[in-house]
Amino acid sequence: MTEPLMLIDGASLWYRAFHALPEKITAPDGSPVNAVRGFTDMVSALIRRERPARLVVCLDRAWRPQFRVDAVPSYKAHRAVEGDPGREDAPEALLPQVPSILAVMRAAGVAIAGAEGCEADDVIGTLAHRESVDPVVVVSGDRDLLQVVRDEPTPVRVLYVGRGIAKAEDFGPQEVAAKYGVPPARAGAGYAELALLRGDPSDGLPGVAGIGEKTAGRLLTEYGDVGALRAAAADPGSTLTPRVRTSLVDAAGYLDAALPVVRVRTAAPVEFDGGPGDALPRTPTDTAALDELAGRLGIGNVVERLVSALADR
Repeated sequence: MTEPLMLIDGASLWYRAFHALPEKITAPDGSPVNAVRGFTDMVSALIRRERPARLVVCLDRAWRPQFRVDAVPSYKAHRAVEGDPGREDAPEALLPQVPSILAVMRAAGVAIAGAEGCEADDVIGTLAHRESVDPVVVVSGDRDLLQVVRDEPTPVRVLYVGRGIAKAEDFGPQEVAAKYGVPPARAGAGYAELALLRGDPSDGLPGVAGIGEKTAGRLLTEYGDVGALRAAAADPGSTLTPRVRTSLVDAAGYLDAALPVVRVRTAAPVEFDGGPGDALPRTPTDTAALDELAGRLGIGNVVERLVSALADR
C-alpha cells in the first residue's frame, strides 16, 4: 500500500493539546509547554499510526479571512477579541507556545505550509486537491474538512480527532454519506452544502431557518445538490413542503453569499516554509536545534518519542 501524504490542521491540534494537558507542565524557566508536549506527542502517534511518507503541518495565515468576512460579516465574529475583530480570542498561555511547536517541527524535518489571507482549511483543501500520486490523510478536529473526502483520482480521507487520537474517527466518502445522509457519489461536496443549509454557530453561519442536519441531508439526497434544491424551491410544481420552500426562498441572499464561505479553497496560494519539500525524513534534519529545544523546553522524552517514530515508520 502506498504511504500517504498526511496533512495536519495545525491550530486544531495544538488547541486540543493545550486543553488536554494542564498548564502546570512547564519548561525549566517556568513557562507553560503543555501545548508543545501534547502537539508533539500527537504528531508522533499519528506517524506511528499512518506511517506517512510525506507530512505537512498546515497553518492559518488569516484565521478570519477577509474574503469570508466580506461575504458573511458574522463569520467567526463571536471568536474575535472585543474591540479588535482581526484578532482571535485565544488562551494567553497558548500563543507563546506556537513558535516553539513550529520550531520543534522544523528541526525534526516536518514541512510547514500556509497561504496568505487563508485558513489552514484552504491550505489542506488545495494540497489535497493537487495530489495525484499518493493517498491523502487529513487530520483535524474540525468537521468542515469532511468536505475534502474523495475516492478519485487519489483517495482522500479525514481522520477526525475531535475526541483525541485514541478515539479518532476515520472518514472517507462512504462514511460521510452514511453518517450525514448526503449523496454517496458527491459526499464531500454534499457535506459542504449540508453545512451551508444547517449552519454552524461555531463559525457564525446562521443556516436556513427550520433546516437542521437530518433535513439537509435528506433534501440533498432527494434533489442531488443545493442548486437543484433551490430550483425546486422556485418551482411551484415541486414536491417541497411550503415551509421548506419558503425558508429556502427567504434565505436566497444568505445562500448566495455563504456557499463560497463554507467551501474550502482548492487553489489557494500555498507556500512552504523553507522550500517546497514535504518528504518526512527518518532522522531529524537539524539534530543540534532539536536537542537545544528539548533542553530549553524540558521536553527531552517527548522529542525522543518523535525521533523514534520517524525512525520506525
